[in-house]
Amino acid sequence: MAKTPKQPAATNGGAHDDEAPEAVAAPETGTIDLEAAAPQEGGQPSMRILGQYLKDLSFENPHAPGSLAPQKAQPEISISINVNARNLAPNDFEVELHIDAKATAESKVVFAAEILYAGVFRLENFPQNMLHPAVLIECPRMLFPFARQILGDATRNGGFPPLMLDPIDFAGMYQKRMAAQAQAAV
Repeated sequence: MAKTPKQPAATNGGAHDDEAPEAVAAPETGTIDLEAAAPQEGGQPSMRILGQYLKDLSFENPHAPGSLAPQKAQPEISISINVNARNLAPNDFEVELHIDAKATAESKVVFAAEILYAGVFRLENFPQNMLHPAVLIECPRMLFPFARQILGDATRNGGFPPLMLDPIDFAGMYQKRMAAQAQAAV
């Protein structure tokens, strides 16, 4: 029933070939204490994943079994992605990747899925100007394949073809968020 969305160049969400792209929420920057994670003298930057985990998963198929019957047209699928991060210790950060996917047909929800996937990362010896982008770009990039697989499994287990998201441009999301914050400060 669901068609794998294609990622338009202008946004970070998925959209069908024949539908207008959905706006994607800008990533949350969370509270990251950059002063606490000062680089060590002469050390090489290192990033380690201390753990990763599923914090929340929701899948709704409110009109089953009718929604599983052949449909006249492909459902419209909207995707939104958010990133949030917070300090746990001077060099440890929890990074959350929040993905919402909703398929609708004829003004009815076909399915709705929400996933909150997170990881704890240790970033050591990063220059101050590189720490914030590393936490909000590289960390979610490492989490994304796992969250994508869980979302694909959830939609398949809900009776639909697996929803396999295209890769996300986390650097572009970060740049848009920083530009929006700079504009808001002016």
